[in-house]
Amino acid sequence: EYLVIEYAPSKRGHPGDRLYVPTDSLDQVTKYTGGEAPSVNKLGGSDWAKTKSRARRAIKEIANELIRLYAARMATSGHQFAPDTPWQRELEDAFAYVETPDQLSSIDEVKADMEKSMPMDRLISGDVGYGKTEIAIRAAFEAVQDGKQVAVLVPTTLLVQQHLDTFTERYAGFPVVVKALSRFQTATEAEAVRDGVRSGTVDVVIGTHRLITGDVRFKDLGLVVIDEEQRFGVEHKETLKQLRTNVDVLAMSATPIPRTLEMAVTGIREMSTLATPPEERHPVLTFVGPYQQKQIAAAIRRELLREGQVFYVHNRVESIEKTAAKLAELVPDARIAVAHGKMNEHQLERVIVDFWEKRFDVLVCTTIVETGLDISNANTLIVERSDVFGLSQLHQLRGRVGRGRERAYAYFLYPPEKPLTETAHERLQTIAAHTDLGAGMQVAMKDLEIRGAGNLLGGEQSGHIAGVGFDLYVRMVSEAVAKAKGEDTEELAELKLELPIDAHIPHDYISHERLRLEAYTKLSHVTSQEALDQVREELVDRYGPVPEQVERLFAVASLRIRARAAGLVDITGQGKYIRFAPVELAESAQLRLKRLYPGTVHKPAIRTVLVPAPTTSRVGGRPLRDEALLDWVSQLIDAVLAPQTSVAAAASVAAGD
Repeated sequence: EYLVIEYAPSKRGHPGDRLYVPTDSLDQVTKYTGGEAPSVNKLGGSDWAKTKSRARRAIKEIANELIRLYAARMATSGHQFAPDTPWQRELEDAFAYVETPDQLSSIDEVKADMEKSMPMDRLISGDVGYGKTEIAIRAAFEAVQDGKQVAVLVPTTLLVQQHLDTFTERYAGFPVVVKALSRFQTATEAEAVRDGVRSGTVDVVIGTHRLITGDVRFKDLGLVVIDEEQRFGVEHKETLKQLRTNVDVLAMSATPIPRTLEMAVTGIREMSTLATPPEERHPVLTFVGPYQQKQIAAAIRRELLREGQVFYVHNRVESIEKTAAKLAELVPDARIAVAHGKMNEHQLERVIVDFWEKRFDVLVCTTIVETGLDISNANTLIVERSDVFGLSQLHQLRGRVGRGRERAYAYFLYPPEKPLTETAHERLQTIAAHTDLGAGMQVAMKDLEIRGAGNLLGGEQSGHIAGVGFDLYVRMVSEAVAKAKGEDTEELAELKLELPIDAHIPHDYISHERLRLEAYTKLSHVTSQEALDQVREELVDRYGPVPEQVERLFAVASLRIRARAAGLVDITGQGKYIRFAPVELAESAQLRLKRLYPGTVHKPAIRTVLVPAPTTSRVGGRPLRDEALLDWVSQLIDAVLAPQTSVAAAASVAAGD
């Protein structure tokens, strides 16, 4: 089987050029995952090379910047926090929920980082409501136990209030002073908090970016917790960068950071991922359909019956009051409030706090609720024009409900009279299909992953990610980081293997085309026998015992590993011979080869050996195929060619290369 890649036509009016890629060369191909549909380049043109080199330059800068920050942290000796105190254990035992395994391992990692003398810089990524705040609470407590102050930075004033409540509640009964600093305080209140921070009487201060700009002076700052760092402006990013080299920094993000990217920056930016949903959390029941007043009224009434609350998302400020009035007619006994970004800050804060304190049942709002609002009593979400939202927005809106133990409902509605665009239809189909908890970590979140990569490495990277596609981008980041660390990154030489072997995945073994392609890709990327065994286990586990054609595929993959180890890049059937190149043979090996394989032609000038193709019998036999041929080639490599590579390497070492 071949993978067909279609390029832009080289001549106007002609069909696109096609490239047929054999399945054993799929390691040369990466899937394009990006924002919009990319423009297709010509086969053999220079556009693609330019795009790649632009991305490579930008990536090199980032890799160097990451390494520079890392080196600066390595060179600084920060504060080494003491291990857990009895109070720390008391605080942790008082946690009302059962910690998830991810939470426990993340907490251990954070504490281990804090107990080192090098400043911590760890990022915790996890879906909404997966317990990131609890990790911050424990880390902050550890810092306070050691006489240090903690700054908790959050992107919005609403979050300041919520974090203040959570921290205060968890620290009740311990002598820890927690204060907030936000725009909603009077000048006198704010000044009192600033004085406390300056004199050291305030242990934990929670606030927006005002904490790191100018007028707040700490007596002895030891830990900074940054929630949703990507939402801070560029002007604050530099300050945050400088912080990282002086104090311990714990960053938190609800945007999933792709595992592949995490691996790429391993060792220079520490990360923990929370992927397990807390116990007793149910997936949100999701309904997608046309807008109907009767259904909306029923959904709101059902929520009121169980004394819950409703988020109603209407994303147009100019008609939001009208919508609220219409809802009041539909459900007269519901107490309705309105919240949007153009309101005066004080009003907005008031409305949200009132909603949070259950003075209202329905909050008609714009996407201001998309991130960070934690109201566990709100368990129904109604989104009016869901066809105009992006997938990640829909996912994050849905993350606002179902935070408690009640079953939550999400209604994504669209105008019945308007046909849906194909993109909107696809998005809504995806959001309806992925209702599991933590679906944010799965397929539906490709655009979030791209955004996550942008957040981790700087927003300006999104263009380059879109240019070369996510997978290739990550591969380039790993290479650049390894290079910046001074490690050798050898690209595997392309190996040409052309022999008469029937090796493929039959349709009756894996019928789905995408899954077949996935299996071929995994096999072509294998570089060790161990990895090959893992792929075999996975195939047997998913599709049952492996048929003989697939067995041959494994044998071919195994031969490729052997051939690469022997330094070969070409094993090709050529008429009555099989060609092996490049080959450098010592005198003794040449004699051995000719003795074992009579009729062999050795061409030292082009470093090639032509060995007569094997047959079933010496006279009049048929050429060997399939398993028999693979065994024969493997034996030849082991007997004559493989020892040569070790001899050649030993000789070059002896010569002092």
